[in-house]
Amino acid sequence: MNVFRHLINFGVNPAALAYAMTTLGSSMINNIFSFYYVKLFLNRYKISEGAFHQSQVVYMVWNAVNDPLFGYLQDNSRVPCCSQRRLSILYGAPLYSLAFLLAWFPWRSYTPEISSHHQNRLRLIKYNQVASLIGSSSVLFCGVVSNNMEDFLAFQAFTVLIAILSCGCMLYTGLHSESRFDNKASQSDALTSVDQTSHPSACSFSTLKTLTWQILTNRDFQLFVLMNFFQVFMLAFFNNFTMIFTEHLIPPDVLPSLAKSIVYGAGFICPQLLVLSSQSLLHRLGYYRIILFIFYVEAGMAAVMLAIGPQHYYFMAFFLTINMVIIQASFSLFGLPLADIIDTDLQKYKRSSPLSSMVFGTNALFTKPAQSLAPMIVLNILNQFGYEQLKDVTKDSDPSALESLHRAMFYLVCLVPMCVAALQVLAWRPFSIRNSHTVDTKYIDG
Repeated sequence: MNVFRHLINFGVNPAALAYAMTTLGSSMINNIFSFYYVKLFLNRYKISEGAFHQSQVVYMVWNAVNDPLFGYLQDNSRVPCCSQRRLSILYGAPLYSLAFLLAWFPWRSYTPEISSHHQNRLRLIKYNQVASLIGSSSVLFCGVVSNNMEDFLAFQAFTVLIAILSCGCMLYTGLHSESRFDNKASQSDALTSVDQTSHPSACSFSTLKTLTWQILTNRDFQLFVLMNFFQVFMLAFFNNFTMIFTEHLIPPDVLPSLAKSIVYGAGFICPQLLVLSSQSLLHRLGYYRIILFIFYVEAGMAAVMLAIGPQHYYFMAFFLTINMVIIQASFSLFGLPLADIIDTDLQKYKRSSPLSSMVFGTNALFTKPAQSLAPMIVLNILNQFGYEQLKDVTKDSDPSALESLHRAMFYLVCLVPMCVAALQVLAWRPFSIRNSHTVDTKYIDG
């Protein structure tokens, strides 16, 4: 309690801090994993394209299914470690950190929290972005310490440190975070134990079917999921391949290793700075207009890059960095439309508590596959131009084959964001919840 009193004296909101610590922990390990794993498995472990696709399919299926599955359990389970997110984070943090470490140590030699007030949501986003800002610096420091994964032993040591720090951050959330709906769940459990006959099991298949159908028939949810699918695709595209594109399209004498580390780090750090500095815009314009504007900027920048050509190396570095920044920054705002969709569902069906985990989980069911589809599709295209043979650029590489590969990479860098942004504009424009930033309260707290 003394710690909380000191935090309040310094102007820190303890609940928001506890919420943000999980973001800090997860962003440290998620950013490193998403940025390095494709190059690690392709260039260092040298797995075949077939094995890469097989692992991505397994990951895609589980990645899509686990979110709605655990979301339903959190919203309906009577077991505390499942129904209370704080306990789920507390018990799951060590396993999460250990799972992160598995990828970096080869086994053999190879050939959210939802608030009912818009102001509170913006405050959570602010704390979240500060945590993400600190956590995202892990990519920058990892690149500097390991010379962009060239010193693999140093890279492995750094990932162990990150796993320990991440676990500690998430344990803090598990110990100190609390949701008012956790208390409601406890009260509901007490009532259920008194009168089992009047409250049938919440975890029945018919209940799951009804709740899922109610979520899926929400028009705004459909539009959001379609737009979000493309956003997740773009995030995976740039996170997984920016390092590969940079090494092939920008000569090392133009952009040395340290400069590349700074570019990579900026791609993960600057989105948080951008979101933090745009709080007044969020208050004034709302997330709908800002997200739509970013889509137009993405398409416009890609068209300019395509027009000037690949020989402008510094503009290429700037283009890749800015794309990573604005795509991640806009993605950081996606919790706001999802929260409004949850509010709409709560009011429409007069629920006693929001189906927050189920809505987030159902969204993940349709959008998470993009995390696997992006590297699978891009790798398949690159291998059509000889990437598997030319992945390590050397003086002995065939110049004509290398030029063909670099041309394919350049067109991917330009055409993918241009086309995807155009599709996102078409999906996002009909979204109807546009003025939630002007409404202080979505529903009254009980």
